[in-house]
Amino acid sequence: MPSYTITVNGLDISFKTDADQQRIQEAAALLEERFAELSKGTRYVSREKLLTLLALGMADDYLEVRRKQAGLEARMQELLERR
Repeated sequence: MPSYTITVNGLDISFKTDADQQRIQEAAALLEERFAELSKGTRYVSREKLLTLLALGMADDYLEVRRKQAGLEARMQELLERR
């Protein structure tokens, strides 16, 4: 399993994953983009608070995608049962 070290919001993070390098780079870029959005126009916000806000936002996005996927799967099942 490959090892990676990325820097996110000034923190070096090392980990191992089966994900390819492009996927890791895209994820890191998304995190940096979200950090920039969260910190834009605000006074100093602690790194811990930014990380927490980022985690909450990403969790919300993930839950919304899961809800949409469940709805699509239910709709597909309905369509298949009509046949």
